Amino acid sequence: MIREATDADVEPAVRTLAAAFADYPFTRHTIAEDNHAERLAAMQRLFVARIGLPHGRVWVAPDDHGGVDAVAVWTSPDSHRVGEALLELGARLRELAGDRAEIAQAAEASLEPHRPRTPVWFLGTVGVDPGRQGRGLGRAVIEPGLRAAADQGVPCYLETSLAGNVSLYRRLGFQVTGEVELPHGGPT
Repeated sequence: MIREATDADVEPAVRTLAAAFADYPFTRHTIAEDNHAERLAAMQRLFVARIGLPHGRVWVAPDDHGGVDAVAVWTSPDSHRVGEALLELGARLRELAGDRAEIAQAAEASLEPHRPRTPVWFLGTVGVDPGRQGRGLGRAVIEPGLRAAADQGVPCYLETSLAGNVSLYRRLGFQVTGEVELPHGGPT
């Protein structure tokens, strides 16, 4: 059963996202190696608690033990404070990137020209517990956001640095609109 997340879901969602992103190319490129798992979890916590919940929508697939098997965090065009919230978090995000802060900033600068200029639903992060992958849970937590965007007549947007994700996103109706090779030896 997929449902909207509450504040009580933040920590279980963070655990799932941190496990799902442990070896993700983009975060490996933009977050320092020292204490990487803790930095990654803290970054995901900021995105869930300070961006997704107050400025978008977060859907989870709860497990049977009070945890979360899957989570999707969207920002919606309804919130006009996402940019302000990201600016407020800037110093903390740079701190979490550690010695990769300049690389993270260069990666963001490389992506910026390819990002939509019109209102969109942005799928900022989605993850499935590694032990539960391959069961349709990723699709299940993404679909409510797709429906909400369709109801508003607004397109959806996402970025991925894992080539294997592209086929899933295509099946969900996404199209590749650009490919960016990130600077400093980063992923595509």
